[in-house]
Amino acid sequence: MDQAVIAVALVLVAASATVAVATRDPVRQALVLSVLGVVLAVLFTVLQAPDVGLSQLAVGSALTPLLLLLTVRKVRRRGQRERSGK
Repeated sequence: MDQAVIAVALVLVAASATVAVATRDPVRQALVLSVLGVVLAVLFTVLQAPDVGLSQLAVGSALTPLLLLLTVRKVRRRGQRERSGK
């Protein structure tokens, strides 16, 4: 049973990582990266590393995508401001 859960978690990690790389839109990439963080947290928990899983949940699925979304928003606003100023 444990091997099946680990195999499913690994397949989900591989699939979500592939989608994250293949996605072109930065906002969608951040959202897929958040899903990848949750799946990795589940994998770490299944592999009996709950402390690493909690860290991954906090950083990989919440903090990093949030920072990416804020950065994309700021860059887009700056680009709009520069275009309207010309």
